[in-house]
Amino acid sequence: MSVTQHADTIRDRILIVDFGSQVTQLIARRVRESGVYCEIHPFNKVTPESLTAFAPAGVILSGGPGSVTATDAPSPPDALFEMGIPVLGICYGQQIMMARLGGTVVSADKREFGRAFVTVTAPSDLFDGVWKPGDREPVWMSHGDRVETLAPGFQVVATSENAPFAVVSDERRRFYGVQFHPEVVHTPDGARLLRGFTHGICGCSGSWTMAAFRDEAIERIRAQVGKGRVICGLSGGVDSSVVAALIHEAIGDQLTCVLVDHGMMRLGEVDEVVSVFRDRFNIKLVHRDASDLFLSRLEGETDPEKKRKIIGATFIDVFEEEAKKVGGADFLAQGTLYPDVIESVSFAGGNQVTIKSHHNVGGLPERMNMALVEPVRDLFKDEVRALGRTLGLPETMVGRHPFPGPGLAIRIPGQPLTRELLDLLRKADAIYLEEIRAAGLYDTIWQAFVVLLPVRTVGVMGDARSYEYAVALRAVTSTDGMTADYYPFEHEFLARVSNRLINEVRGVNRVTYDITSKPPGTIEWE
Repeated sequence: MSVTQHADTIRDRILIVDFGSQVTQLIARRVRESGVYCEIHPFNKVTPESLTAFAPAGVILSGGPGSVTATDAPSPPDALFEMGIPVLGICYGQQIMMARLGGTVVSADKREFGRAFVTVTAPSDLFDGVWKPGDREPVWMSHGDRVETLAPGFQVVATSENAPFAVVSDERRRFYGVQFHPEVVHTPDGARLLRGFTHGICGCSGSWTMAAFRDEAIERIRAQVGKGRVICGLSGGVDSSVVAALIHEAIGDQLTCVLVDHGMMRLGEVDEVVSVFRDRFNIKLVHRDASDLFLSRLEGETDPEKKRKIIGATFIDVFEEEAKKVGGADFLAQGTLYPDVIESVSFAGGNQVTIKSHHNVGGLPERMNMALVEPVRDLFKDEVRALGRTLGLPETMVGRHPFPGPGLAIRIPGQPLTRELLDLLRKADAIYLEEIRAAGLYDTIWQAFVVLLPVRTVGVMGDARSYEYAVALRAVTSTDGMTADYYPFEHEFLARVSNRLINEVRGVNRVTYDITSKPPGTIEWE
């Protein structure tokens, strides 16, 4: 069963069977970066019927936390190995392939976690143009079990110190297994090895591009919507902006966008969104300044979860009100991304601890009796950005750092929201981002912002005592927002930003820099 809507329109595609690895999404990203469409399906959703329907050019079996030696070890169906197509097993994927095809797997006496070296002992189509016999190459290992005996038809083509079957192959059936993780950056040649599998062994052309996706998506939108009307909540963020531009290209004036200004956007952001979409793209846009309403409902509230819920509920009220004014709609456009789809069909299930409620607002489709249009649900964030560029959106919009739905409300922790505090934070945030851009660091940093702390500190300004706010600067690097490291600014940069904030933002007299990584912290403070 495909978790996407249009796999049947793409001939060259790879199926990734997920056994629960924390880095399975990286496999998909590497494959797509090489111009090949792929999907991730949980192992327990893969059936003979779904395999036939998806018709992949090849299959990649992911790693996973389980042990093949367990009685209930996750396993793919027999049909996967009987389709006559190439299969690549990674870590657990290699082990379950060996166990299913007649080999044995045991718990290793010595486990391998982290950097290791493999020595190539024989040629293989998997290594074509990348490695040759005698090479000793760095890779990233993370395994406790290991293959003890090979399945019939396989041979060893590379070894490591603690994994004598580090890479195995059955060249006749085009089955391959690697004990290391080629999808992570710590395996320098990993992307090339994956490309060798998808292009060289599976025969994929590498022709899947954002331009091709745009054309396909436009046809799908037209087929789904017909003569119906679509309404889109436009925030100015990357996802909603790309969705709006794509749908407008498909159906023109059948689309109406609604920009609900809750008064907690960044400096100049609302004006930019209105200018781009109303003036440049000539999209029907309703701009509702509801900042008074939001602030009145948030008055006196300091609890972060309650703030989120108030903002979410108020957004729904205002959005629904504006939708009725334009005569209603048949469809609601939504910027669902592929990671959301993957997580929604995760085989792991179970209870999860809520760290904080999601920034996006839900509940609208059911409440307003509308069907969803989700044209970028097959894409990762970086692919959405690339799509935005093909649609002609300005770089300041498609390259924008992530920004939470509640906006600046969650960057003023521990104190009630007021226009004065929001304006103070807005100005401080603009100066910080201006300096980051001037230093040429904006695209290197995943997300950067200022937090207005619920602390006043004593200072000396102009030979007089001051008692004003402290702010914290936050900047992190990340690939997907799941983990993050603080950005190591030069002290000269931090000193320059601090000087500007104290001198230009009335109400600030102390600046700190947050050097917490995620985990243990989160990127946002609330």
